[in-house]
Amino acid sequence: MEWKKSIPRTVGIGIQDFAKVVTNNCFYVDKTDFIREWWESRDDVTLITRPRRFGKTLTMSMLEQFFSVAYAGQGEIFEGLSIWKDEAYRALQGTYPVLSVSFARVKEANFPDARAMLCDILRSLYSSHYYLRSSEVLSDLDREYFDRVLKPDVNNADATSALYHLSEYMCRYYGKKVIILLDEYDTPMHEAYVGGYWDELVTFSRSLFNATFKTNPFMERAVMTGITRVSRESMFSDLNNLEVVTVTSKKYTDSFGFTEEEVFAALDEFGLSDRREEVKQWYDGFVFGNRTDIYNPWSIINFLDKGNVGAYWVNTSSNSLAGKLIREGSPKLKTVMEGLLQGRTFRTLLDEQVVFSELNQGEEAVWSLLLASGYLKAVQAEFNTECLEMEYELKLTNLEVRIMFLHMIRGWFGGCRMEHNAFLQALLSDDLEGMNVYMNEVSGEMFSSFDTGKKPSAKAQPERFYTRIEEMILVSKFYHGFVLGLLAELQNRYIVTSNRESGLGRYDIMLEPKKDGDIAFVIEFKVVGEKPKETLEDGVRSALQQIEEKQYETALLSRGIAPERIRKYGFAFEGSSVLIGRG
Repeated sequence: MEWKKSIPRTVGIGIQDFAKVVTNNCFYVDKTDFIREWWESRDDVTLITRPRRFGKTLTMSMLEQFFSVAYAGQGEIFEGLSIWKDEAYRALQGTYPVLSVSFARVKEANFPDARAMLCDILRSLYSSHYYLRSSEVLSDLDREYFDRVLKPDVNNADATSALYHLSEYMCRYYGKKVIILLDEYDTPMHEAYVGGYWDELVTFSRSLFNATFKTNPFMERAVMTGITRVSRESMFSDLNNLEVVTVTSKKYTDSFGFTEEEVFAALDEFGLSDRREEVKQWYDGFVFGNRTDIYNPWSIINFLDKGNVGAYWVNTSSNSLAGKLIREGSPKLKTVMEGLLQGRTFRTLLDEQVVFSELNQGEEAVWSLLLASGYLKAVQAEFNTECLEMEYELKLTNLEVRIMFLHMIRGWFGGCRMEHNAFLQALLSDDLEGMNVYMNEVSGEMFSSFDTGKKPSAKAQPERFYTRIEEMILVSKFYHGFVLGLLAELQNRYIVTSNRESGLGRYDIMLEPKKDGDIAFVIEFKVVGEKPKETLEDGVRSALQQIEEKQYETALLSRGIAPERIRKYGFAFEGSSVLIGRG
């Protein structure tokens, strides 16, 4: 299709049909070499895990349209692309029956609805191959089974064998074994964990996968894609013919996502060459195997379309599972997240298998999930000879991911606000008692969301001091962020600033009035518990003393605000208990 080169390409957002992309001259980075690399690997069943929006569905569409007999004689789709230069592969196009299915739609809140959706997908698949039912290759018993799958009340035994039998019927009809493509195999599992029906879904899925991929003599080869590598023990216990390709594997490293060379070529094509460094800061950072220059394709495509940087990738999903795990994680996990948000790295032992049953029992499974999901990248990986496990040095992937987590944390605090902001009313009217009542009520709710609910065992006591210090740091930062969120509603009346220099140091929060005659505020936070027998009252006194000694009101005085119009508050915190005092 040489004509495509003379016509400027357009950016098509969200197109997942391969033929639609290339025949409409939409922007496309040639990834057809994956066909050759996968075919020549000779792997029986290949599971490829990549973060969402990294071209997995488009790749599965490409595989289907290259191999499927339904696309026989339509090789012009691939003209001008890398795979079409090889005569042997031109002869291979359109020569295999292909069974293609996606679980992307299975996002239900409970197991009955999830099962119903899975069965609906299977029914749709049987309907699309209804020509098989009237063919001579099916017996009367086969047709009875065919009809049972099409019924809304199909039983588990028939449903979990549906892909197996459909591949059998296709193999008989075409006289050739079937290529099976299963896209987003783990989407139902993520939803099942969040929805609390994991065990039920695992039982159903394990039977379906084993029948389809393990005991299937009618299958030529198969590809499965997803975000996570679900543990073999829970999902693939009998599937020993599975080749797993994760983000740290050396196979297919540049088949998903864009390399830096591909991104810079695209920027040149669209006249955006001067934006290279900006794009690199926002979207570079993904590491697949030994490739360290992988960019997120969804964000790049959106940038090419709009010409502006933005959090495109992180806004395509609710990120509910990642948020749930961090929000309900231990103080230590939150401390590590704080460090990651500040650009630091974190070393940990982990197995890339995501054991969902262990996500609420330890941090290792959480880091595994965040790594597989693309929120973290492995900047270094080495085998720990003492623990006999892989040890990874992890870091937030890029600026876009950092922004996602910052927004997520702000959202948690925003959820704690009452419909009528009693705190602001009390603050503006100098109602100290009302401020204390509100903050203590809301702090109990807030800490119930962040507390793990587990007390340290006697065995863990030697680490208690370290955990306590971490917890104190987090409490201070979380309360600081929470109060800032509340005060943001006063921005029509006040200039709200935080951690700025004034006098001899940096204050925590300052409210400068926009209207002459309004009261100004200086607020300082203290977390108590580091010193023996330290009380909340001690914390309030310490906060107010710091305001005076550091002369934090200097910036307000320099703007002509009289000292008597400056109120100073000290906030002291101990766990979920709060005490506010005025200087």
